[in-house]
Formats: sequence, structure tokens, C-alpha cells
Amino acid sequence: MRKIWWKIAAVCLLLYTSVMAFLITVPKPAGVPMGESIRNYFFHVPMWFGMMVLLTTSFVYSIKYLRNPTAVNDYNAEEFAKTGTVFGFLGIVTGAIWANYQWGAPWSSDPKQNGAAIALLTYLAYFILRGSMVDEEKKARIGAVYNIFAYFMLFPAIWILPRLVESLHPGGMGSQGNPAVNPKDSSIEMKLVFWPAVLGWSLLGVWISTLRIRVQLLKEKQLNHE
Repeated sequence: MRKIWWKIAAVCLLLYTSVMAFLITVPKPAGVPMGESIRNYFFHVPMWFGMMVLLTTSFVYSIKYLRNPTAVNDYNAEEFAKTGTVFGFLGIVTGAIWANYQWGAPWSSDPKQNGAAIALLTYLAYFILRGSMVDEEKKARIGAVYNIFAYFMLFPAIWILPRLVESLHPGGMGSQGNPAVNPKDSSIEMKLVFWPAVLGWSLLGVWISTLRIRVQLLKEKQLNHE
């Protein structure tokens, strides 16, 4: 039970947020024509939070690999990066759905959208780089170095540069509306759904990653027995 309580918590939190996201009354800030589309806030933003948790974990394991080059550290770095990238794409898709109603098109080449695309393409290059190498030790070592580089590219592309230029996205310069976690744009009811959603998506991402790591370890064990 000690090993599965957080998995049960992940399922419960996501079920709770998936239901409550459509049942609670959402505020409609003056001058911000979000309407019911603000409910996307409970999916889009928590997925980005989950992505950051997963990619940060991947970054830590890449550093650990360079200090202690073991297969386990490499598997952790790779699989957390994979799951984090999937969450990033889910964040872009949910954001595009919201943008279609809010801005009139799913993709408006907004600085926030472009920055997110650049960040995810940087991580896709990480997987391509790993796939292009045959030597496992070289793959892991170069992959770890590149993964650290990709992580440091993540912050300017997603969090810094889009806030320095004109942007339609909430939280950007010249945007209509405020950052999603701004208390002026949210209510206590929204926070009671939003933060469980952040925790639930993060736990789900960790769960998926650990399952994939176990598969990698089983494959390695099978190869060693052959």
C-alpha cells in the first residue's frame, strides 16, 4: 500500500478535477472575453506545470549521470524527458483549442506559442540525437550534456522572452488578462480545482515515467541473461 498510495491519489485527483472543472462557477473578469473557455485553465496550465516537474527531474538525472554514469540515471533522464515532452505537446494542443475560441485561430504565431514550439523542438532534437548513436555510453553521455542545454533553453523560450514582447497570451506584455495564477482572475473555487489538477497531472507523469523506466530495466536484464 505504501508504494501505490500516490498512484491512487493521482487517479482520484484527476477524476476530481475532470468533473469539477465543468461544474464550478467560473468568474468572468471585466474586459476579458474568456467566457466558458476559461475552463481550459484546469487542463492546459496544469499540464505545463506537470511538464516542468518532469523535465526538471530529467535535468537532475542528467547531472547525476555525468557525476555517476549508471544506466539507471540515464534511463531516468531519458524517460522523464519523454513524458515531459508529451505533456508539453498536450499543453500546446489544449492551448490551441482555447486560442481558437479566444483569438479566432488555433495558431496565431503568438510569442508564447512560438516559444513553446521552439522549446519542444529542442527536446525532440534530444531524442533524435540519442537515436542517431549506436554506442550506449556515448549516447548517454552526449545525451546528458544536451539535455542540460535543452533545459536551460526551456526558460527563455517559455517564461522569459514571451513576457518581454507584445503578446495576446494571458501574462504576456500587452495581453488582455492576467497570468493564470493571478488572484484577480481566479476565485477560491478555481484554486480548489486548479492546484489538485497540478498535483494530479504531475503524479500521473511520474507514474508513466517510472513504468517506462521499469520496462527499460527489464529489457536490460533480459539482454544480460542472453
